[in-house]
Amino acid sequence: MELTAQEIGDALVITIHDDRIDAAAAVRFKDSIATNARSGPDRVVLDLTAVNFVDSSGLGAIVAVMKILSPKRKLDLCGLTPIVEKVFSLTRMDRVFAIYPSITEALATHADSI
Repeated sequence: MELTAQEIGDALVITIHDDRIDAAAAVRFKDSIATNARSGPDRVVLDLTAVNFVDSSGLGAIVAVMKILSPKRKLDLCGLTPIVEKVFSLTRMDRVFAIYPSITEALATHADSI
């Protein structure tokens, strides 16, 4: 699983560079995110701009990442393609996660609420 992690303001932004989070990649995805998000800001923003496909295993891995974070830390999502956004909508996971159109909007929205 190819990703980058960087602190921007009060958030740890993790950008996924693979185009799929599916059964074949779910465990590597979860382990990679857990390693990169072990410490840092209380807010983690997962940038899924490059991801074109998420299956149930991938969705489960994203939920697992949320559960791995300590209770005081928050996982937000941004950059969902229409297909990925539909998966979150159909499973009602769009009610569990804060979802933003872009990383810029995710960071700006959070900054405005402080």
